[in-house]
Amino acid sequence: GFMEYNLIRCVFNSSDLNDIEFIFSYYYNKMEYARFSSSLGKYVGYNEIGVKQAAVWNKDASELARMKAQKETYCKHNVDID
Repeated sequence: GFMEYNLIRCVFNSSDLNDIEFIFSYYYNKMEYARFSSSLGKYVGYNEIGVKQAAVWNKDASELARMKAQKETYCKHNVDID
């Protein structure tokens, strides 16, 4: 069978929002094919399919705004708990 999954990470050195990076990665059969990084503010593809999908997501302003908001909504909330 085939396996697709997502991995959400918050990379941080402090609880200051400027020191936090939100990363949402897309994997297929253990290979990362695309990623959203709050440091870049956009999606990046790592193979042919990932590059095409990243281009579609990057054209959608509401998708980018939703993902950028996750840095505060998801990461800041959980970093403060830790």
